[in-house]
Amino acid sequence: MAAKKKSITKKVAVKKVSKKAVTKKVASKKVAKKATKKVAKKARKKTPGKAAITAKALEIYLQRKLSGKPGDDLSDWLQAEKALSK
Repeated sequence: MAAKKKSITKKVAVKKVSKKAVTKKVASKKVAKKATKKVAKKARKKTPGKAAITAKALEIYLQRKLSGKPGDDLSDWLQAEKALSK
């Protein structure tokens, strides 16, 4: 009878340990998911919209053409993104 009781006790102990491990994994996934959401939210705030970048790139293009400097539309776009992300 004592041997049977020990095996039952071991099974219960194993279940409790595995339940704790699962709980820790779920908790760490929740923490990671929450952190990812926060980072994504901050990134959206810092990233300017396409319309804003287009307007700034057009402004840069016009200034460049009036001054007679060489360049292309891609460099204007990248310069606009850089200026707006600061």
